Amino acid sequence: MSFKKIALSANLALFLLLSFVLSTPLEQARAHEIPVSARLNLFFRPEAQTLIVLVRVPLAALGDVDYPTRAGNFVVVSKADQALRNIIAQSVLPAFKIYENDQVLGDPQITAIRMALPSDRSFESFEQAHQTFANPRLADDLDLYWSQQLVDVRFEYAIHAQGNRFSLDLLVDRFGRSVTTSVRFISDQKQIRAYEWHGNAGLVYLDPGWQNAFLNFLQGGFLHILTGSDHLLFLLALLLPMQSLRMTIVIVSTFTLAHAMTLMATYFDFIPTSLWFAPLIEALIASTILYTAAENIVSTHLQWRWISSFWFGIIHGFGFSFGLKESLQFAGDHLLVSLLAFNLGIELAQILFILVGLFCLRIFYARLEQQRAGMILLSAVIGHSALHWMMERGEILSKFPLPTFDVVFAISFMRALMLCLALVLFLWVLFTPINRFLSRGSSRLTSRGVHHI
Repeated sequence: MSFKKIALSANLALFLLLSFVLSTPLEQARAHEIPVSARLNLFFRPEAQTLIVLVRVPLAALGDVDYPTRAGNFVVVSKADQALRNIIAQSVLPAFKIYENDQVLGDPQITAIRMALPSDRSFESFEQAHQTFANPRLADDLDLYWSQQLVDVRFEYAIHAQGNRFSLDLLVDRFGRSVTTSVRFISDQKQIRAYEWHGNAGLVYLDPGWQNAFLNFLQGGFLHILTGSDHLLFLLALLLPMQSLRMTIVIVSTFTLAHAMTLMATYFDFIPTSLWFAPLIEALIASTILYTAAENIVSTHLQWRWISSFWFGIIHGFGFSFGLKESLQFAGDHLLVSLLAFNLGIELAQILFILVGLFCLRIFYARLEQQRAGMILLSAVIGHSALHWMMERGEILSKFPLPTFDVVFAISFMRALMLCLALVLFLWVLFTPINRFLSRGSSRLTSRGVHHI
């Protein structure tokens, strides 16, 4: 190796070492500047051609500021107004992007600002929060550390009309590692819409029309499937045998029908609210993947798979409903439209995944002499992942106490039993027409154990 190469390598190593050493304290310092958790409270109220926005945010979430202090490092509140305005302009305003009829609003005016104590309860309503700006500021003789206080701000945006549609895109990552945002929008009819979310929620329509709700939940359902590895793995396990087109259609359709029924149950509030129910469903979802993968390996006759796919669809539907229920707050007055749009988004994502999956499987199987061997190998990999998921989720489930066997539990159990009996009856009604549909195009498994589409 030449001297030039040795020198170049040494310089590169030195650069990487210095980068690591210098970046470590900076990252640690930045971590200390940002609180572990923070809560933002916001009110929005359009009046004539002005949108009034009231914001309460912890001062610790805004970073270090040179506040005027007295002995003991206590804040002199009467002289802190300009420091507060500067930090609001630097940290809070860049995080806000507000739209009127999908047109972004210009920069607002800061019309009032004040420091508040953590015990202040004025942001429980818009009237109280608005009135607090007319109250006297905190006294200078209070022993206040700036990092333990709150700051209240009133913004005013120029708008065209108070009856227009408003939406909010708020970036809150800068305020803390875990940020909860509470938003209340008072419409021109004085109707209050309350929202609460964790982290960045993306674009939120404060008073959505049905078109806004439909597109928002359509996208949400589509992304929910494509980002859910367990649901995609289950669909892949269903597709691996590459059975006849009729059988594939029936299996996917019954799975889709089942989870659509569960999502409709969300609309009628039939989803149990017990703390142990969500981890139970997550563990059961993993078990459905494991069962389907194992069935691919041990069985060559899957003509009854559509029945198990129906019951598994019920379970997966509960998994979908957990994500949907938290999002329904963004539906406004259009709950049913949002539910249908979410379900449609799921179906579109499933169709896309199934088409791509079938295409890739055909290419994969075409390169194998023994297609069933390839299917068994893929099923074993899927089953291995599902087994680990089931064990991990089962461990989480075990930490929840068992339900109390009382009258409430007995009523819930009887209701669940009645729903199961209704589903059994529904399957019995479907049994004959589905069998007739399958018998028209039925074909036996090939010698390799795989049907070709």
